[in-house]
Amino acid sequence: MSRFDFRSLQMRLAVRLAALYLVATVIAVGVLVYRAYDTASTLNERELSARASDLARYVSSSANGNATLTLPPSLAAGYSLADDSNIFAVRGPDGRVIAASPPLFADVVRRWPMATDDPSYFHLKDLGARSDEYYGLSISAESAAGTLSISVARAGGGELLVSSLLQEFMLDIAWMIPLLVLITLTIGVLVIRRGLKPVRDLSNTAANIGPSNTSMRLADKGLPSEIAPLVTAFNRALDRLALGFSVQRQFTANAAHELRTPLAIITAALDAMDGGEDLTKLKADVARMNRLVEQLLRVARLDAIALDVSEIVDLRQIAENVAVTMAPLAVARGRAIAFAECERPIQIRGNAHAIGDAIRNIAENAIAHSPRGGEISISTQVDGSVEVSDHGHGIPADERPKIFDRFWRGRSAVDQGAGLGLAIVQEIVRAHRGTVEVRDNAGGGTVFVLRFAPVQDSSGHVGEPPLAVAAE
Repeated sequence: MSRFDFRSLQMRLAVRLAALYLVATVIAVGVLVYRAYDTASTLNERELSARASDLARYVSSSANGNATLTLPPSLAAGYSLADDSNIFAVRGPDGRVIAASPPLFADVVRRWPMATDDPSYFHLKDLGARSDEYYGLSISAESAAGTLSISVARAGGGELLVSSLLQEFMLDIAWMIPLLVLITLTIGVLVIRRGLKPVRDLSNTAANIGPSNTSMRLADKGLPSEIAPLVTAFNRALDRLALGFSVQRQFTANAAHELRTPLAIITAALDAMDGGEDLTKLKADVARMNRLVEQLLRVARLDAIALDVSEIVDLRQIAENVAVTMAPLAVARGRAIAFAECERPIQIRGNAHAIGDAIRNIAENAIAHSPRGGEISISTQVDGSVEVSDHGHGIPADERPKIFDRFWRGRSAVDQGAGLGLAIVQEIVRAHRGTVEVRDNAGGGTVFVLRFAPVQDSSGHVGEPPLAVAAE
C-alpha cells in the first residue's frame, strides 16, 4: 500500500483528522483572541474605575463646607505630566467642579449630567490644543464631601502597550498554530497507523492463504470489536472452502485409485492378445488412461501433502537420469534426446523425485510436439536452472499464460492428454520457491526453463553443499 494512497483508510482518516484539527484550532484561536481583546477592555475599564475611587478618597470637606482635592505628591505628579495623557475632573454634589486636570477638561465636564453608579463612557477629540483622542468614563463615588461625579480618561496613545501585547500574541499564535497542527496531526497519524496494524497483519496473513495451505486461519484474538465479526465470518468461509477442497481432493484420489486396478487388468489382458491395428490403438488408449490416472494421483498428492524440499540434491544428476529414462520413448517415436552435461554437480535444496517428475513432464511434451527426426535437448546450468528445448511448432504468445492451468489444452495440441502435465510442473516448482519460464527457441520450437536456488557455501560459491550439511 502506498504511503500517500488517498484511497486508503489510513489516509482518509488522517485527512479528516487534519480538517478537524484545523477547524477546531481556528475556532479556539478566534475565541481566544476575542477573549483577549475583551479582557484588555475590561482591564482598562477597571483601571479607570480604580482611578476614580482613588480621586474620591483624597477629596475632603473644609470647616466652611467647601470640598477640596488634595493628591499625594506621587499621584499629583502623574496627573501633572506635560503630555496630559491622563486627565480627570471631579464635581461635587452640587455639580461644581472641585478639581480638574487640565483646566480645559472642566469646561467640557460642566455641560454633562451628573454621573451615576453605572459608568458612562465617553470619547473626546481635540481637547484644546491637543489632537489626541481620549477614552474615559464617568462614575459616581462616595467621599468625605458626599457623592461625587468623577470623570477620568486616558489618551489613545495609552492603549499602545495593550495593543502591542495583543499584536505580539497574534504573531506568536500565527507561527505556533501550523506547528501545533503538524505535531498533533503527526501524532494522530501514528496512532491511526498503530490502530490499523491488526488490519495490516490480517491482510498479510490472508495473502498467504491458498489452495496449498487451506488450514491457515486469521488470528481472532485482540481485535477491535468492529473487525472481529468480519474475521470470524472470513474464517468460517475458509472452513467451508477447505472442506470443499478436501472433498474434491479425496474424490480425485479415490477415483484414481479405483481406476488403477481395472486398468492394470485390462493392460495385462491386452498384452496377452494377438491382434492387428485395432488392438494397437486400443493399447494406446489404455496407456493414455494409465498416464491420466497417474497424473491425477500426482495432483492429489501435491494438493494433500506438502513436499519435503529440505534435502540437498544434485540437479545435474536428476536431469541426466530423466534424459536416460526418456531416451527409449524418444527413439520409439522417431525423435532423439540429448543431455548437455554441466562441468560440475549443481547442489540445490529440494525433492529429487518431484523435480524429476517436473523435468519428465516437460520432456514428454517436447517429444509429443517435436517432428519426427527432431531432437529434444536437456541441459543444466550452474545457476540452478534446467532447460528443456525442442524444435516443434512452438506455443503462441497468447496461450502461454494459460498453459499451466489444470485441464487446459491449447488449440495446437497434438495428443489427447488431459492438460495436467504442466500444472504438475507449476506446483512442483512453486513448492521449491522456483520459477518456470517459457520462451521461443532460436531454431524454432519452445524452451522451458526451470529455475531453482542453488546452495551456496561459506565463500559464496554455488554448486557445493555447506560444510555442515556435508558433514552429516
